[in-house]
Amino acid sequence: MSIHIKTESELAIMRLAGKKLAQVMQRLEKEIRPGVSTLAIDQLAEKLILERGGRPAFKGYGGGKNPFPATICASINSEVVHGIPSKERLLKAGDIFKIDLGLEIEGFFSDMARTFAVGEISEEAEKLREATQQAFWQGIKGLKDGVMLSVYSKAAEKVVKKAGFSVVKNLVGHGIGRNLHEEPQVPNYFEASFRDLKLKAGMTLALEPMVNAGDFKTVLGKDGWVFETKDGSLSAHYENTILITKNGVEILTQ
Repeated sequence: MSIHIKTESELAIMRLAGKKLAQVMQRLEKEIRPGVSTLAIDQLAEKLILERGGRPAFKGYGGGKNPFPATICASINSEVVHGIPSKERLLKAGDIFKIDLGLEIEGFFSDMARTFAVGEISEEAEKLREATQQAFWQGIKGLKDGVMLSVYSKAAEKVVKKAGFSVVKNLVGHGIGRNLHEEPQVPNYFEASFRDLKLKAGMTLALEPMVNAGDFKTVLGKDGWVFETKDGSLSAHYENTILITKNGVEILTQ
């Protein structure tokens, strides 16, 4: 497994990429309300990224016959990740709406995701959103140079289980840098068979709990992109790009 430790000059670019991406997400949040189409939010995201000198990281991703066609992944309610924006998909009061967003600048990537409430949402939906966010924050608490990666996986899973929810298992976090997806893969749950590794200062990771209100199983939609919960239950997603340091974690997408 080849993991690239970033230099100070590379980290300066990644900090810039993370800051610009966080600015875009903050701006998109202001547009989230009933009646807005997911395509309108996607088009705004692209405009904002280009204005900041970046390039949308997801548009055209995967290449081949079915590249991802949009700037944001727009997933609603039981859709876990990789939903494709469309002018027909209008946000409704009570929805939980996930935006996953990536940006590339000067050859380096940043990646983040948030789950937003559209108007008033159910108690269960709010609890799910909260648990997913907490899984990330509790997961990174013990991380620093020299600590095992599984410390994150165990802590994130513990939060989710305690809340009575389940961690998606077929989708995981990842390294990030010159490529949107790099080694290592970072599960949000722990199994003894995992290939663990010792974290080193200068590693950059995109950590992203994906949590279902019901069972952990997912199904892939007909478009070949969107993953949905198999049982139709709600799903939430929270992600930041982080840097491992000697003393802890630096969040790059803030």
